[in-house]
Amino acid sequence: MVSRWLVLGVVLAVVGAPSWLALAAGLGVALLHRGPAVPDLKRWTTRVLQVGVVLLGAGMDLERVLRVGADGARVTLASLLLTLALAWLIGRLLRVDRDTSLLVGVGTAICGGSAIAAVASALEPPAERTSVALAIVFVLNAVALLLFPPLGAALGLTQPQLGLWAALAIHDTSSVVGAAMSMGPEALEVATTTKLARALWIVPLTLAIVLVRRTGRLRDVKWPWFIAGFVGLAALFTWVPSLAPVGPTVRLVGQRALVLALYLVGLGLSKDALAKVGLRPLIQGVVLWACVVAGSLAWVMY
Repeated sequence: MVSRWLVLGVVLAVVGAPSWLALAAGLGVALLHRGPAVPDLKRWTTRVLQVGVVLLGAGMDLERVLRVGADGARVTLASLLLTLALAWLIGRLLRVDRDTSLLVGVGTAICGGSAIAAVASALEPPAERTSVALAIVFVLNAVALLLFPPLGAALGLTQPQLGLWAALAIHDTSSVVGAAMSMGPEALEVATTTKLARALWIVPLTLAIVLVRRTGRLRDVKWPWFIAGFVGLAALFTWVPSLAPVGPTVRLVGQRALVLALYLVGLGLSKDALAKVGLRPLIQGVVLWACVVAGSLAWVMY
């Protein structure tokens, strides 16, 4: 059943369609499709995204990735804490339940669905609260993917600035990479290294949340292991010079896989998924994200 809906996405990936077109095509199919939900869509989306991100490691300098993570550690920690505090405040003002508010905050602060999945699998909140947080992130990811490239161009940002802004302000890795692909190769490299260095904070943040909340089981956490795959492949291509000639090809395959992943993300934005988003959690997510977008843009520019 899934293969039937994969055909269009595969075609878009093979021809190298723009990221916005892949997302829009998936969304169009989702909204026009009147049959039952596509089975195993979440699993397919996750696997394709992870494969694409891992393969991007072939075009990255691991020493630069680690340097980005080390140089920005204090800024990253400060921004994470500030985002979580702002999420808590907005959630209290809007009377959003504690679990949903925390998951929306975590997804905004680090890397969208991966962070939400890690924290949710540790704390085990009611399933509908996790679904609401994921749906909000999905919707805002779609908006960001379409908005950031033209807005960045209108603001006159350089490619490094565009990549850094995307990495700091967009939730999911897939949408960060998708937006950066539309901005240029330098933007893509900066965005990917910065976002994945930032995503490593899922581990200490999840540990801290479990300790503070005094609930959940760390052994059940769904850690984003694909980050380790990215680092491993980057290490291989960084320290084995003989592999350099095939690096661009592997990276291209990763980019095309991410085009397919974005199509699947759009396919997941069904009417049922959108209907799960309550008004108050959605307002919280939008206001919080607007603050992050404005704050990160000011930091990148000035």
